[in-house]
Amino acid sequence: MTEPELFQRAVATLRSVRTRPELELTEVRPPQRLAPWAFALTAEVTGPADELSTGRLVLLHDPDGVDAWSGVFRLVAYVRVELDAELAADPLLPEVGWSWLVEALDVAGAPYLALGGTVTQTSSARFGDIAGPARTDDLELRASWTARDADLSAHGTAFYDLMATAVGLPPVGVTTLR
Repeated sequence: MTEPELFQRAVATLRSVRTRPELELTEVRPPQRLAPWAFALTAEVTGPADELSTGRLVLLHDPDGVDAWSGVFRLVAYVRVELDAELAADPLLPEVGWSWLVEALDVAGAPYLALGGTVTQTSSARFGDIAGPARTDDLELRASWTARDADLSAHGTAFYDLMATAVGLPPVGVTTLR
């Protein structure tokens, strides 16, 4: 079956987004049963303090529309970032993590509706013969929103900016002083 032209256009706009040089993108097989048409990519970026952020952005398209989406395009994002212990101890961290997404969408000018998701903090301690650091702290953000049209370039930009913010990279064009 041939992909609908509207879906092809949406995918092309996501592919056209210029990313930061620190960000590594890979197109991957999308989920198969969530919508008639789907596209997915993974992203990875390392911050100035060696924090790693990994993520996935999935585009779902149903030409007939989905009532719960309030549209024909749904973007699903997942971001996981390693945190230093000091940041992980911040009681407002979930709110801050969520604000990174909302701000990235708004700054990029991505027209969206029906935004929802979760932010989860995890701390793991290793014992015995398990290799790795004694303790790790992570933040996971899972979100989805409906794009108002097929031009998804601003949505892609917002996702990439979210990934960079999560690891503490400064905005493009700003140099950090050591």
